[in-house]
Formats: sequence, structure tokens, C-alpha cells
Amino acid sequence: QVQLVESGGGLVQTGGSLRLSCAASGSIVSIKAMGWYRQAPGTQRDMVATITSDGITNVADSVKGRFTISRDNAKNTVYLQMTSLKPEDTAKYYCAANLVRLGYIAKYWGQGTQVTVSS
Repeated sequence: QVQLVESGGGLVQTGGSLRLSCAASGSIVSIKAMGWYRQAPGTQRDMVATITSDGITNVADSVKGRFTISRDNAKNTVYLQMTSLKPEDTAKYYCAANLVRLGYIAKYWGQGTQVTVSS
């Protein structure tokens, strides 16, 4: 059994900040890339930011300079620090991780956390 549990979403005003966290737990050998994705109603799920186990990051142009992804390998946790939030950042944010389990690697998703930015 593997779980990715997100926290930290909520309602914030334009220009505000939020920090999302996602902790992986269960029968995991190791974790490769982790990342954050978001999906607004009626749209596709888009990549926001990813980070490898070595700390190499990839950030979407739409949030570059405002969002920062980081991870704590000892805690199996990935973070997304979001600053200068805009109404267009409103979406459900999902954590994903490529988990190494016994004999295979698979991508797992969290249940999502809602971020709403009011104008």
C-alpha cells in the first residue's frame, strides 16, 4: 500500500502565498522524480513543477519565478512554495511521484488539494 498525502491548500488573496506539502508513505524502496500538477475545471491536468532525486528542477513557464519546488528525501516529502499568487493559479493541485517498489517502478498520484486565489 502506497499513499501520497497532500496538504497546505486553501483560499488566498491575489499576491498571497501558500506552501503545499506532499508526503509519500508505504512500501517504497526509493523515490525518483516527484512533482506537482494542477487542473482547473474543464481543463487538462498540467505540469507545474518537477524535481528529481538529485534536486534537478523543471518549472512551468507560467509559474517560473513565483513557485519553487523542493524535496526532503529523508522525509519522502515534496514541497511547492507558491508566491505572488494570481487568480489564474486557482486549481486543484496534485502531487505525483515515481516510486520504486519491489520489482517495478510506477507513478502514483495524491488525492489533490484545492488552491483558490481570490481577486
